Order: sequence, then C-alpha cells, then structure tokens
Amino acid sequence: MNGAFFRVLGVDPAAAGATGYGVIESDGRRCRMLRFGALRATRKGPEHFPERLCEIHAMLSDLIEEFEPQGVAVESVFTALNMRTALKLAEVRGVVLLAAAQRNVSVHSYSPREVKACVAGYGHAGKEQMQLMVRALLGMSETPEPADAADALAVALCHVQAAQFRARLDAGAARAMAANGVPETTSRGTHSRGAFSRI
Repeated sequence: MNGAFFRVLGVDPAAAGATGYGVIESDGRRCRMLRFGALRATRKGPEHFPERLCEIHAMLSDLIEEFEPQGVAVESVFTALNMRTALKLAEVRGVVLLAAAQRNVSVHSYSPREVKACVAGYGHAGKEQMQLMVRALLGMSETPEPADAADALAVALCHVQAAQFRARLDAGAARAMAANGVPETTSRGTHSRGAFSRI
C-alpha cells in the first residue's frame, strides 16, 4: 500500500441490529470511500449470540486483511439504554479489539457525540443529516445505506480528522524543538513514524 495514504476501518457495533462497517482512505487533503456495508444477524435470539460474535470477527478480520488499515475506529458503547444491551455491546467491542489485535492494528474509540460534532459540526445531528454529510465528505454519488454503514463511515472520518490534527501538532512541536536547538533525531525520532497510529 502507498505510504502516502492513510486507511481507516470504521465500525458501528450493534448487539441486536446490524453492525456497520466502512473503509476510507485519505491522502491528507480529501477522503474517499473504499467499501461500506452492514452485517445483519443471520439468526436472532440470545442462544445465537455467540455465532453472531463469530460472524462479526470473521468479517472484520477479512476487511483488515484485505485493506490493511493503519487504524480501526469504533463508536464507543457506553451510551447504551440498559445494562443488558451495554454488556452485549461490550462483547461486540471485544470482538473488534480482538480482530484488530490479531493483526497488530490499533483501535480508537469515539463517542457518538464526538463523531457527530466532527462530521456534522453538531453533537446532536440526526441520522439523515449524518448520512448526507458523510456522502458529501466522501464525494459519494448516493447516500450511504443503511444508516449503520453511514455511522461506521462517520466514525472513520472522525478518526482521520483526529489523526490529521495530531499530526499537525506533532509537526509543530518538532519545529519548535528544532528552533530551540533540540537535535532533529530527538525531535523527530518518536514522531516521524506514523503519527496517526498513536491517536
């Protein structure tokens, strides 16, 4: 993969509904969508939940292997309506962490409010507004469906923007250190290799 590009796999975990996913790529100026979709449960019911976790793990593993993202961005699960849902979402999140860790890819979490504020400029944006903003930011010809997939793309966009912001901070810090006579090997040694991956 070209080192000038930064790829992110976004994941919108779900305990009962569809788990959305979206892969985007940035060249530092604009982003483009590589793939998106949502994995729905093949069989419903608590007795089939372990199978559901296996399906999610297999899907994410395949996506990571195919696209080799520098990071996985996942929407945080701490806003669940009840404890049972929160526990199931935490188990789905564990599967996301496992799939990424098995391939040495870092995972970064963002709250729904953070994602909405980053993508739509408003922390309480509705699903339709988010879908339209994701479409515009990625230059897509059609509005991404279902909403779960659009949410996953939004999480990925949020991470790209956060990574770019962090990279600018690192570059500014390196310049400041150089201006103060700090050797270049010290100022760049820990920042030149993939600032994105440490968000």
